[in-house]
Amino acid sequence: QVQLVESGGGLVQAGGSLRLSCAASGISRSIDVMTWYRQAPGKVRELVASINSGGTTNYADSVKDRFTISRDNAKNTVYLQMNSLKPEDTAVYSCSIAWASGSSWGRGTQVTVSS
Repeated sequence: QVQLVESGGGLVQAGGSLRLSCAASGISRSIDVMTWYRQAPGKVRELVASINSGGTTNYADSVKDRFTISRDNAKNTVYLQMNSLKPEDTAVYSCSIAWASGSSWGRGTQVTVSS
C-alpha cells in the first residue's frame, strides 16, 4: 500500500521560510508526477507546484519566484522550499503522486504564516 507522509510544516513569520518534505513508501514503480496542493479554510484546494519525472516544473502564479519544488527519485521524496512567505500562504499543504496505474495523496501538513 502506497503511503505519503508530509513533514516540515509549522508557524513562521511573514518573510520567513519553510521546507516541506513528502516521502512516499510502498511503491515499486517509477513515479511520474509529484505535486503539492494547498487548501486554506473556506477556500478550494489549489495546485501549488508540480514536477514530472523529467524535472519539468509548474507553479501557481501566486508562488512563482518564491517557492521551489524538487524531487529525489532515489528516496521517492518531493520537497517544497518556500521563501518570502506571506500570511495568504497559510493553508494545509498536501502532496500527491501519480504513476502509470494509480495515484495517492498524503494527509497534509499545516503551514501558518503570521503577519
